[in-house]
Amino acid sequence: MAEEIISLQKMQVAGWIYLLCLTLGSWIIISWSFAWAVFAGGLISILSFSVSHKDVAGFFESIGQPQDDEIDKKKVKKSKTGFIIKFWFRIGVIGIVLLVLIKSGRTNVFGLILGLSTVVFTVTITALRVAVRYLFRGRR
Repeated sequence: MAEEIISLQKMQVAGWIYLLCLTLGSWIIISWSFAWAVFAGGLISILSFSVSHKDVAGFFESIGQPQDDEIDKKKVKKSKTGFIIKFWFRIGVIGIVLLVLIKSGRTNVFGLILGLSTVVFTVTITALRVAVRYLFRGRR
């Protein structure tokens, strides 16, 4: 049952829905330029989250296999190194994209921060839903 509640696919869909709501709300309440910054930040956040999931899943798959001989141990070590390199590369790319967006002067920094928080909102709301189900529907 917990797997039904916390599926990654549901979290990704929820993230896109939250981003859409944040963008539309920002457009209606504040301005189109602020809404664009929210959308840009949310897009960066959600795409990074998706890529991270694929990398983490591949990493755990590689270390979860039995390591009987020296060749398998070398493959796991190579997988760990690859995971770390991909992680830092992704962080660098995100940093460069954010730098370009901010330096262009066309992006509202506060909107960008709000958009970058989309995945945080998604994880927090999902955790709260799970906690409420656990507490109020009986502990199973």
